[in-house]
Amino acid sequence: MKPYEIGELDHYLFGQGNHYEIYRKLGAHRVKDKDQEGVYFAVWAPHAQGVSVVGDFNGWDREANPMERTEPLGIYTCFVPDLPEMSLYKYCIRTYRGEYILKADPFANYAEVRPGTASRVVDLSRISWTDDAWMENRRTWDHTVEPMSIYEVHIGSWKKHPLSEHDEDGFYNYREFAKEIVKYVKYMGYTHVEIMGIAEHPFDGSWGYQVTGYFAPTSRYGTPEDFAWMINYLHRNKIGVILDWVPAHFPRDAHGLADFDGTPTFEYADPRKGEHPDWGTKIFDYGKNEVRNFLISNALFWIEDFHVDGLRVDAVASMLYLDYGKQDGQWVANKYGGNKNLEAIEFFKHLNSVVLGRNPGAVMIAEESTAWPKVTGDVEDDGLGFSLKWNMGWMHDFTEYMKLDPYFRKGAHNLMTFAMSYAYSEKYILVLSHDEVVHLKCSMLNKMPGLGFDKYANLKAGYAFMMGHAGKKLLFMGQEFAQLREWSEKREVDWFLLAEPEHQAVQNWMRDLLHLYKRNRALYDQDSTWEGFEWINADDRDRSIYSFMRHGKGGKKNLLFVINFTPMARDDYRVGVPRRKQYKLIMNSDDLQYGGKGEVRPKVYKAVKSECDGRPYSFAYKLPPYGVAIFEF
Repeated sequence: MKPYEIGELDHYLFGQGNHYEIYRKLGAHRVKDKDQEGVYFAVWAPHAQGVSVVGDFNGWDREANPMERTEPLGIYTCFVPDLPEMSLYKYCIRTYRGEYILKADPFANYAEVRPGTASRVVDLSRISWTDDAWMENRRTWDHTVEPMSIYEVHIGSWKKHPLSEHDEDGFYNYREFAKEIVKYVKYMGYTHVEIMGIAEHPFDGSWGYQVTGYFAPTSRYGTPEDFAWMINYLHRNKIGVILDWVPAHFPRDAHGLADFDGTPTFEYADPRKGEHPDWGTKIFDYGKNEVRNFLISNALFWIEDFHVDGLRVDAVASMLYLDYGKQDGQWVANKYGGNKNLEAIEFFKHLNSVVLGRNPGAVMIAEESTAWPKVTGDVEDDGLGFSLKWNMGWMHDFTEYMKLDPYFRKGAHNLMTFAMSYAYSEKYILVLSHDEVVHLKCSMLNKMPGLGFDKYANLKAGYAFMMGHAGKKLLFMGQEFAQLREWSEKREVDWFLLAEPEHQAVQNWMRDLLHLYKRNRALYDQDSTWEGFEWINADDRDRSIYSFMRHGKGGKKNLLFVINFTPMARDDYRVGVPRRKQYKLIMNSDDLQYGGKGEVRPKVYKAVKSECDGRPYSFAYKLPPYGVAIFEF
């Protein structure tokens, strides 16, 4: 047997769900057979009566290149000699009913640009990497004690070229985007970029969350080689890369995974388990070994072959609950009569154990919107094994509070403090993602009450609270400079707003907060322990002021945050502190560069023996409307 061919061991491991590099065997791979070069095709279609490869190389003739069925799993293979790079192809499948259907290759690494739906032959072995230092350092990188400030980006709408008859989309290609995003991320101070919707998808408006090509970086922005170049370039500039990953569901498009061989191959056969009524999509069959293998090998493909540093797993809750988004009669209980998808639970444990076990320093991030226990808990302790979880509870409470008129905030004071009561039950990322600025939810700025100065000052106060709170951070593109409009994938972010002083001031504020976060260990190195955060006053509801401290290991360079969420100036404000020390003012929202009045203030405040906030020492600070003051001690 030739090394590239599907053998007995491949069948066995794939059938057991443990063939973690099955993507090196299934799909289309350029090989040399004796003295003849060509492409070896292999596809899993267990219930097909027959399969052939069709493409531009054989006139799409279903008789020209028939495939041979191998058992016991029903994998079809064939060798096509002298096939040029970038050839278009599909699988022509004769179903059990005798009908012929055309399917894109589930393991293809490249596809033609939409609206075309064919796969392309491409050779990934040409990709070269020069990020050895980054990859070596990643092996000992520990997300629990390192900073993570993530910039969530949609490549197709971050920046665009001017549209023309020759360029109807205006997309930056992967290489152009890499150069621009590196400059911006370095300037702003983010540590990671999270890229939305990279796997191939047919519809721009799905933002990449309805995938048809799980092993193919979308051709909208270039080739797989270009995509690898982008990741390599970010790594060489010390920027981590996280991809959105969608194992929850897939679309019904005729060329995709749905009813792949004429039967439910990748999805549950029972529509009560295999369909999302709200989304009109199919649900993967997590009880089928080959399907679990498909998904786990796909996660490994991105992290190992493309050096991606982490996957943010989309819609985890929809996988865990059998009745997610469904009415009575639309779902089937598990064998114990409950609503938990026991197969999805086991899938997550397997997935995270393998991905993180093989790739120390990589991260698996759950977007899980319920109170499911131990999402980031150890698998050995019946946890799901994720590295981090999006804190959707914090996001909801935070945005609800920030939308309130300041007069009513005193009645909702606990919305901003509640998250600290469970902050260490999981390893969290605080998120203000794309989901919060679409579908008539308003941009972050337009969630804020008031007019003019009040809106911008509210937003700056909110961002300071987020950056000081326990947990890693994520902010969606455009919100760092107070984007006015909701996000749309059809246009670029409103960069022109930076010509306005109010927007430039918010960007300056966010930039300096991000750099403060990255250089001050108190803000991240005890993110997973109670020792890292301490309230000074969590109960000043009448004045809507919050004060708290962040502690670094060793007690050096601690930070004190004081944040006023009303337009009332507090000229007589006094804050309690734990020690009789000097407190250095390092960030002040009243500075001119942040849109403040620029009142001259002392840089150092000396605590005196005067009880306040239950502390033996205190000092006075003139707190302006919506004022934020950050002190180092």
